[in-house]
Parts: sequence; C-alpha cells; structure tokens
Amino acid sequence: MTEGDIPPRGPRVAVLLAGGVGTRVGLDIPKQLIKIAGKTILEHTLVAFETHPMVDEIVVMMAPGHLDAVRAMVRNGGYEKITQIHEGADTRNGTTLRALQHLPDDCPVLFHDAVRPMVSERIVTECFEALERYDAVDVAISSADTIIEVDPHTNTIRAIPQRSNLRRGQTPQAFRASVLRAAYRLAEEDPGFTATDDCGVVLRYLPDVPIWVVTGEERNMKVTDPIDVFLADKLFQLTSSFVPEGHDPEEYRAALNGKVVVVLGGSYGIGADIATLAREYGATVETFSRSSTNTHVERRSDLVTVAEQVSEKHGRIDYVVATAGILPRGSLLETSEETIYAATEVNYLAPVFIAQVFFPHLHRTGGSLLLFTSSSYTRGRSGYSLYSSAKAAVVNLTQALADEWAESGVTVNCVNPERTGTPMRTKAFGDEPPESLLDSRSVARASIDVLLSDGTGHVLDLRKLDPLADPVEDELG
Repeated sequence: MTEGDIPPRGPRVAVLLAGGVGTRVGLDIPKQLIKIAGKTILEHTLVAFETHPMVDEIVVMMAPGHLDAVRAMVRNGGYEKITQIHEGADTRNGTTLRALQHLPDDCPVLFHDAVRPMVSERIVTECFEALERYDAVDVAISSADTIIEVDPHTNTIRAIPQRSNLRRGQTPQAFRASVLRAAYRLAEEDPGFTATDDCGVVLRYLPDVPIWVVTGEERNMKVTDPIDVFLADKLFQLTSSFVPEGHDPEEYRAALNGKVVVVLGGSYGIGADIATLAREYGATVETFSRSSTNTHVERRSDLVTVAEQVSEKHGRIDYVVATAGILPRGSLLETSEETIYAATEVNYLAPVFIAQVFFPHLHRTGGSLLLFTSSSYTRGRSGYSLYSSAKAAVVNLTQALADEWAESGVTVNCVNPERTGTPMRTKAFGDEPPESLLDSRSVARASIDVLLSDGTGHVLDLRKLDPLADPVEDELG
C-alpha cells in the first residue's frame, strides 16, 4: 500500500498481550492480575479499549493457566468487545503469531502490552488513523536521558548516538494484519531470527514498508518491576483517571428515587450540600453530626445506633457518606495528647468503624461507601502532620476495602477536593477570595456522581487551582 491509499478493512481489533508472568515483581501470579486503584492492571487496560469508539473487537492473549481469570472479568465486567481469549506463547513474538492465526487478513490491528494500563484515547485514535495511510505504526516518546551504546565484552562506551534522533518505544503497535503476517512468514524462514517487538520484525524483513511513529506519553508506562506497581498506583490516584459519568436532572432522579442515603458530618459544608442535593433528586437522606444529633462518628456505639435507626425506619441503606473531619494545625511537638487522640479518632478511626458497621447494610443493597481525603495526603507538611497522615491512611483504607469487598458488590471510593469554600476552611484560614476556591455544591454533585458510578477503589481529585500549588491548604468541611 502506498501512502494516501485508503484500503478496505475488516473490524478494528485490539490484541492485548497478557502472556507475561509476575517473576520480576516478586509475585506468584501474572503481573497483569495485580490490583491497582481498585482493579487488576488487565482490567484497567481492558477499559481503555472497551470504551474506545474506534475499537470493534478485543482479543486477549493470556498467560497459560490463567484464562479463567479473564473469563471471570468478561462475566463480571460487561466487556462486550472481547470476542476471543487465547493462551499466549513462551515469547512475545510467539504470542503475536498465535494471535495472527485468529485474525482476518484485512483487519487493522493494534498489539498492546496489557501491563500498560494508562494508554490514552488519543494514542489509540492516532494509531488507527495512521493505519489509513501506513501499513505499520509504532508509538514512541523522546528520551530525556543520553543513550549510550556499550561494548558487551569490555563494558565500555562504544558510541553515544545523537539523542534528538532517538525514541523510547511503547505500545500499541499497529499493522495491517496481512502485512505483519507476511513479515513473520519471512522471519520464520530465518534461523537467526530474534526480535523484541513486532515493528522490529517488519523493519527487518519488510524494509520497504515505512513505519509511522505516533507520539506516546510518559504515563503510558509498562508495569515491569516492583517500583512500577507503586508508580502506576500513584499515577492513577494523581491523574484522576477515574472520572464518573455526569447525569441530567431526570437521570439523577431516576437513579436516586427510593434510595436511602446516610450522611455522617452533614450539618454544614460539603456534607450538608450532598444531603440537600440528594434530597432534591428524590433520595431519602438522613444526616448525623456531633452538633445536630450528638452523633460522635469516632464512637462505634453511636454508629451502630445510626445504622439500626435508619435501617428500621426505611428498611434499607444504599449509600453512606462520611465527611466528618477536624483540622488540627501546629507543631506536633506542641500538640497535646488530647488533640492527637481526637484528630486520629475522627479523621481515621471513624472511617474504619463506619466501614465495619455499615458494610452489612450496604451488602444487602449493593450500595456504596464514600470517604473523603485531602490533597495533603500526597505530601505531609509542617504544621499538618496529624491531618495529612490520617488522610493518607484514608486513601489506603479505600483501596484496601475495594479489594476486600470486590466480590461483595459494595463499592468504596474517596473524593479529594482541593481548597473548597466551607465553614471549616473559613474557621481555619479566614476569609479568602471566593474565586480561588472550589464551590462546595460542585463538590457535592461530583460526590453523588461517584456514588452512582460502579467504580471502586478510586481517589477522585477535584481541582480548581494549579495542581502544583501548596497541597496542604485545602479542606472539605
């Protein structure tokens, strides 16, 4: 095919190469089955292609012995585009060959590492668009580091290539299936054949076929080593890859009609706004706080009383929202023991007790628990040690509970609102320009969107200002 020709095509297929194992990350399961941000790495990758409008079919090439895990994902996750699940081979190239055996000859196909869960919609779109003009497409990013070539025998530098001409390869790699199949036929005839990726096979055996390069992204990282698991998890948290779907007023009413919402810390601020908004859309809302009902969220007995009262009155509990919090400020060395206990009990122990007490009720309804954190959880700062550390603990609690409750049907998520205009914030920081703060009602609407979503284990960042601004001066109220 020459550049500019528009070839006939079959379905656009995404092949997920999930044949690797977890040896390098020190686990006895394939690394694509490790959970980060509430889902396995493979599921995050599946979502990226399942929701992409240009992908018609998904083929999963899974590590031998673990196909049942993928079948369970299809059953439970509603991945309608998955048409085939096959065992991968011992090598990357062998897995590609197996996949080609199951593909139509004329289809455009993307081959993507299943352990690159943060591939963007743009990258996938540009790969498919490039296949309208080219037979082979790669994805790569510039290198910020100098690349050196080392003599394998002497371990000394042999050459330093010009960095401006170098790129770091990623996936997807995209092809006309017939072209890649032809390249592999030639490769199989070569007794010295070696390659680390599919573009390398085309470059070596079909050198006249130009390979277009789509610009990749740093966040399209490959989870290979233990530190990659940690980095990927943090990237999911910090970049808000989970964005719940918004609704029009009638959709909110349909979703919340007949539902029972418990708001703990609902006397003012975000909690009160969530309660008001949910009521406007037809939900039955019960609010509790220290000032309005003498409910102490750090006391298990008070929480048990709340759960029993609401359940007896309404027969069900669908959503629990925990916004109660206190913001102690000052040097830890100068903080009294009373303040330390109070801050820890309200900001951390309370969410723990809430989860324990309300889980049985949420389990019966397939409901959701919503917790709140603060952007200061990402970086503890002077004067906020108690608050920041407790909020970091709430994030970890959210993710752990999402994993524990994965089979129960109960979802748990966390909202991170930055610098929100609430009475609690005004008390701590005084009057501030309103335009510099998030609107509490907007945070409340986003919180309801999270409650109505089916995501779990996510931390949703709500931002108005520069994300690099001081992360400690925010509060939910």
